[in-house]
Amino acid sequence: MPVGTRGLYARLREKAAADYAIPGSTRTRIAVETLRHWLKAYRRGGFDALFPKDRCDRGRSRALSQTTADALLSLKEEQPHLSIAQLIAALGPAQPESASPAASTVHRLLQRAGLMERPAQDSGDQDRRRFAFAHPGQLWMSDVMHGPSVTLEGSRVRRKTYLIAFLDDATRVVPYCAFALSENTQAFMPVFKQALLRRGVPQRLYVDNGANYRSQQLALVCARLGVALIHARPYQPQGKGKQERWFRTVRAQLLPTLTETDTASLEALNRRLRVWVEAEYHHSPHRGLDGLTPLECWAQSEQPPRLPDAALDLDELFLFEAKRRVQRDHTVSLDGRLFELDAALVGQAVTLRYDPATAAARGIDVWHDGRFVERARALDAYANCFVRRRRSTQALEPDKPAAAPRPTGLALRHLRGPNDKER
Repeated sequence: MPVGTRGLYARLREKAAADYAIPGSTRTRIAVETLRHWLKAYRRGGFDALFPKDRCDRGRSRALSQTTADALLSLKEEQPHLSIAQLIAALGPAQPESASPAASTVHRLLQRAGLMERPAQDSGDQDRRRFAFAHPGQLWMSDVMHGPSVTLEGSRVRRKTYLIAFLDDATRVVPYCAFALSENTQAFMPVFKQALLRRGVPQRLYVDNGANYRSQQLALVCARLGVALIHARPYQPQGKGKQERWFRTVRAQLLPTLTETDTASLEALNRRLRVWVEAEYHHSPHRGLDGLTPLECWAQSEQPPRLPDAALDLDELFLFEAKRRVQRDHTVSLDGRLFELDAALVGQAVTLRYDPATAAARGIDVWHDGRFVERARALDAYANCFVRRRRSTQALEPDKPAAAPRPTGLALRHLRGPNDKER
């Protein structure tokens, strides 16, 4: 439309009133001012002038000065192992900004410069020799695999499961494995306990770097059992290739055969898993064992596995520990449940030893100053309605028997009869 054409604004208003299907947007209208801006740009530079223009500061951070950005890039290039927090701290008071730059801003700067990429983990200078132990129990591996979802008991909600498994390096026998609803320490330790009961105590346990494998509880149990706990190097799953290969077998042979009945509950899924491991996997020839089955290789070993000490109480060993301070109402909170303790422990710091699966029914062991005090039970608030309390401390106490009658204070002369003479 040439400049000076009559009716231009009326035509623009007419165009703006219409509905349009705009790609990549949910809007259907275009403002009159936008149309005028487009028309002005078209008259000035033709169709190419309608394309969006790049920002003049593209590729540079607007939140960081060029001096600070150069300093951060130089530090990262010289010391690539430094984290973002360490880079910000290394700038020190020399930075021109009054406040430290945000971690997200520094991350974007390093990302654009290509300095956030990890070095290749499979470089040729790394020694990746194949290894295999000769006897059962010399090395166990453990890892976690994401499993199918199951229906929670008593509801229609479905939850994702995690397969926690152990694998003997020499024989490829699975000491024990089970699906759980989480991959934390509370889910891992019962599986480890069942593996020890079924296949003995290993000399070494090779695990990942997850939080459940770095827990103090696992380190304490391994130390008491005489098991060397070995953690794999970060970002190097090649060290647990046999465990990963077993997980691949589970995905290929077990998961495709699961039915709705198998995933109806966690118990049903674990029953199906145990049947597959004991009846199929352990009796299948293994190429890495020269055609022998895992159970045959286990049985032919000349060195039997080490059994747990008969004097060792595994149930006691696998109890979890937590520190709490006893409240004024004689209770402590553990995993969202209240437990009632003796009144003498009010205000004291105590150590609770418990089994997460049976704490509500079995109770929790209370230790104070290195001594066992009592086994606390879950709080019964209704029963406490009928317990007498002392007004001084409000401590609970049973009903006391009636006290003996006090002396009346009568004198001896009051007890003489009318014929008695006073001496």
